[in-house]
Amino acid sequence: MEATYQKLLEVDDLSVAFRQGQRETLAVDRVSFEIKKGETVALVGESGSGKSVTALSVLKLLPYPAAHHPSGAIRFKGRDHLRLSEAEIRRVRGNDITIIFQEPMTSLNPLHTIEKQIGEILLLHRGLTGQAARARTIELLVQVGIPDPETRLKSYPHQLSGGQRQRVMIAMALANEPDLLIADEPTTALDVTVQAQILNLLKELQRRLGMAMLFITHDLGIVRKLADRVCVMKEGKIVEQGPVERVFTAPQHPYTRALLGAEPKPDPAPMCAGAPVVIETKDLKVWFPIKRGVMRRPVGYIKAVDGVSIEIRQGETLGVVGESGSGKTTLGLAILRLISSDGPIVFFGSKIAGLTFKKMRPFRHHMQIVFQDPYGTLSPRMSVSDIIEEGLWVHHPKLTKAEREARVIRALHDVGLDPDTRFRYPHEFSGGQRQRIAVARAIVLEPTFVVLDEPTSALDMLIQAQIVELLRTLQKRRNLTYMFISHDLRVVAALACRLLVMRHGKVVEEGPAAEVFARPRSDYTRALLAAAFNLETAAEGVVAQ
Repeated sequence: MEATYQKLLEVDDLSVAFRQGQRETLAVDRVSFEIKKGETVALVGESGSGKSVTALSVLKLLPYPAAHHPSGAIRFKGRDHLRLSEAEIRRVRGNDITIIFQEPMTSLNPLHTIEKQIGEILLLHRGLTGQAARARTIELLVQVGIPDPETRLKSYPHQLSGGQRQRVMIAMALANEPDLLIADEPTTALDVTVQAQILNLLKELQRRLGMAMLFITHDLGIVRKLADRVCVMKEGKIVEQGPVERVFTAPQHPYTRALLGAEPKPDPAPMCAGAPVVIETKDLKVWFPIKRGVMRRPVGYIKAVDGVSIEIRQGETLGVVGESGSGKTTLGLAILRLISSDGPIVFFGSKIAGLTFKKMRPFRHHMQIVFQDPYGTLSPRMSVSDIIEEGLWVHHPKLTKAEREARVIRALHDVGLDPDTRFRYPHEFSGGQRQRIAVARAIVLEPTFVVLDEPTSALDMLIQAQIVELLRTLQKRRNLTYMFISHDLRVVAALACRLLVMRHGKVVEEGPAAEVFARPRSDYTRALLAAAFNLETAAEGVVAQ
């Protein structure tokens, strides 16, 4: 099979440096690798190792002239992209090479419907309009697993779940059947069952089109199942590369061995039967109206959360799992009174469901959230220090400047970031680093109850294990209560003492996490577990359903 490959992309001795004032930082240091036609090469490594910067360099998408290349060449079909004009590289983008970005909410236009955004690509690159474009758009949405695609055509990005937005990005990238697809964490926001479908789809398209892939991920399980070769990056350098099977079975570099050995160890907080109830709901509902016609009258409802009752005691971690669009995040937002809902919500005995914005304020610093998309919730105009400190200004106004700064520094230490970077801005950090900033912003207020919405989804395996250990340590030290929302069942198994499985807004199974993992009662739960721990088998089962 190797003999049939033809060299498609050559990255030769590539370096990338960023200028900031008089200072210059080397983000990529003399990286070399190649991708052959039909081949999948994976870039793996910790957050900030230079994976995404390397990928963005291929299409000259870095912020030039702040970024520049002290050395190297990027040859695609023999042409050096670093020497192409803007007009020339623009013809390559979207036709020969497409990219799936890590954060779909910042890549999709919030003012345009999904149909219009995919339709623009089909018009520009394939000349499709009208019914032909609509039919192709629906076909693409079906391929990437968007349920009921006809009703989603008029949806805006904010009306989709994180996983659904990511699937729209994948549909846009695949619309023109490129020679090379750059996938920057394309399954980060997807639940395990859809992840299996998407990976199978990418492999099928690769076989049919002869498409090559540069696949950036922190999930080593995906690398082993999808990639032909792997490049391991650390601090801007490739420390090891080779065929996947050889690297995984006989890693040569200590860092590669550490990556392969990194996995959160199961040690959930015990169930606290006698502890006070922190948060409680009964028959909670969040229904979004579907409006049509000139008068915009409701013709139906999307039942995002449909009659959910939960009870979480102090010191516990409730894991909430389910596929994208099942209502997990909506449930968390409703409990925190960040969106409207019907049904009682009780926090430490206080009924908060009907409270006004002003009356909710005393509860706010006790109830915090770490959002799924950190870049979309971090102000690009504020430094990291200002972002983390902002909550202290609101909820602890009597703290001195020195006290606030000390808390910010401690929070950054806790999440594994260098406090000296606190005066930098979000765009200067990798996706995983921005996620850690979001965690720091939540814990700096020392809350009682924290909703963790995919807090480890953008993190590499080493940092993921560290964050899980951090959350566990903070929980024990401060008697914190967590609602842990995730599609990564391995992480949920490490943290959650109780499990809630959701599908289509309803609870299909709940109980002690160990019991649900060992003896799932629902067919849907069994499919989730199969997808998490045996991707190929799960994919077949999900498709069969």
